[in-house]
Amino acid sequence: MAWGGDEERRPNADDGDEELDENDYKAQKDAVLFAIDISRSMLEPPSASDSKKADKDSAVTAALKCAYQIMQQRIISQPKDMMGVLLFGTKKSKFRDESSTRSSSGYPFCYLFKDLDEPGAHDVRKLKELVEEDEQDSDEILVPSKEPVNMSNVLFCANQVFTTNAPNFGSRRLFIITDNDQPHGNDKTAKSSAAVRAKDLYDLGVVIELFPISREGKKFDLSKFYDDIIYRDPTAEEGISGRVTSSKSGDGLTLLSSLISNINSKQTPKRAYFSKVPFEIAPGLTVSVKGYIPLHKQEPRRTCYVYLNGEQAQIAQSETTKVDASTKSVDKTEIKKAYKFGGEYVYFDKEEAQKLKQIGEPTIRIIGFKPRSQLPTWASMKKSTFIFPSEERVVGSTRVFSALWQKLLRDSMIGIAWFLARSNASPVMVAIIPSGSQDEENTGTQFLPAGLWLYPLPFVDDVRTVDLDAAPRPVDQLTNRMRSIVQNLQLPKAMYNPLKYPNPSLQWHYKILQAMALEEEVPETLDDATIPKYRQINKRVGQDMADLKAEAAVKAQSLMHSRAIKRDAEEDDDGDRPAKRAKPAKKESGSLSNAQLRLAYEQDTLSKMTVAVLKDILASKGLSAVGKKSDLLEKLGQWVEGNLL
Repeated sequence: MAWGGDEERRPNADDGDEELDENDYKAQKDAVLFAIDISRSMLEPPSASDSKKADKDSAVTAALKCAYQIMQQRIISQPKDMMGVLLFGTKKSKFRDESSTRSSSGYPFCYLFKDLDEPGAHDVRKLKELVEEDEQDSDEILVPSKEPVNMSNVLFCANQVFTTNAPNFGSRRLFIITDNDQPHGNDKTAKSSAAVRAKDLYDLGVVIELFPISREGKKFDLSKFYDDIIYRDPTAEEGISGRVTSSKSGDGLTLLSSLISNINSKQTPKRAYFSKVPFEIAPGLTVSVKGYIPLHKQEPRRTCYVYLNGEQAQIAQSETTKVDASTKSVDKTEIKKAYKFGGEYVYFDKEEAQKLKQIGEPTIRIIGFKPRSQLPTWASMKKSTFIFPSEERVVGSTRVFSALWQKLLRDSMIGIAWFLARSNASPVMVAIIPSGSQDEENTGTQFLPAGLWLYPLPFVDDVRTVDLDAAPRPVDQLTNRMRSIVQNLQLPKAMYNPLKYPNPSLQWHYKILQAMALEEEVPETLDDATIPKYRQINKRVGQDMADLKAEAAVKAQSLMHSRAIKRDAEEDDDGDRPAKRAKPAKKESGSLSNAQLRLAYEQDTLSKMTVAVLKDILASKGLSAVGKKSDLLEKLGQWVEGNLL
């Protein structure tokens, strides 16, 4: 692949090859262990403030509420993931039950509140009780120790939890929430010991994520201790992937929402839509890619049936039995697949039916390139698929894929390709569109990934020929007024982020499930982020909208008056002409009821009807009325068999 001899446009040898990391989008289960610092400064309530948006919870309460909400989200979105809560710096020490192989004395000032496991309703209730009773704390769990905790013990405790409960998970992460940037002071021995334990976790495949809490007038300094604990990706882009964002209050962003935003930014990738599909860039040049659908409509899905009439809710065991017309059970071997052709059924066995659906092997084959400007907006058919290189099948796929991505992005070009996702899927033509990285406003995380997107294109049969009359152009005065309104109502950075607007109906569905599982009262209202902020709208463009409405009313009144004058003139002209002779009303031939139509089919009298009557009946049923009489009879007979018999 040549660069055309343009030395200035040739990228550096070190750039681009490692910009796209496959581990960011691997299909894997996730195990997360929250490690929350229970210190006096973390338990200290925030200073009093008259602002309605000021923090009211301590840092520990905000961290526990964050873990509680994240656990609620994971139960619904990713129920197979594991979560745990480890409190360190506590007066009490607890690791596991007494029957465990290691006693709690091995990890002093560490309290394993929830062991690493798939979260359930009992775990959510237990954590909720701790959040609501943190002021009373009858069990004295949230009491800080008088002696400083050794971070090497905390990391070693986390090591044991991950090794025992999630040994084979592809993603294992330790979330440390603290406001102490120097837990050991000047003790170099304790600092070195903690660095060794952190290296053990890194070798085990556990990623340590730090969520520091900054105080007013004090910045969290990573260089004092945590630079030796957190292992960042040296090939990651500076300021995006390897950056540690501090959680703090202010500017209307509470500590709880800041923590939740930062933790959600570290969420694990979604499962692959397809994997190891060959991507043929040119004859003899093929790489391997995986496909993902990052943007997908979420809908409530029933995973099982629940029987609620007993003393306790139970999962119902369903059984499926196929029967014939006489309600006699039918074995699977007796079932055959058939297609109706020419009034007769053509039977196929299972292997033959599968061959009919198979067009070829899954592949993505580029057939040409075009400027991006030649892709019309109306060509959008369905949601796009994000593809990413995979080294599992073809070594070197990342390097070639990255070169293609950079070339398309730099020259504003797109690829046109033949795409077959699975062997039994329908082939489509797609446009291969490159995308750059976009940073989220608060957390600096990527909202949409950088890479290539498969944009489905329509076939000739999918494009409709619609004759649209030219719409009347509004006057310039109204256009200018509306332009001002639109400019003042744009979203921040003119970008729509779907992560900030949950589906209200879906959230209400999950709220009901949560109330039933936790035995809580059903909430009466739901926070709907899609409701417009009418006060802000009125403050920004209220006067402009009122002026626009008044001007539009004046223009509409003038237009109606001019049309009324024209209509009166036409009526005067028609008064001088002789009246046209009224035509007799046609008899409605297609007004047969379904009962009459079924009776005519059973008595075999449909063939006695004329072609005109048959066409009227087919048109009234929404069917095509084109063809000979035999074709019309066949269409009508099929409709009666499928709908009335």
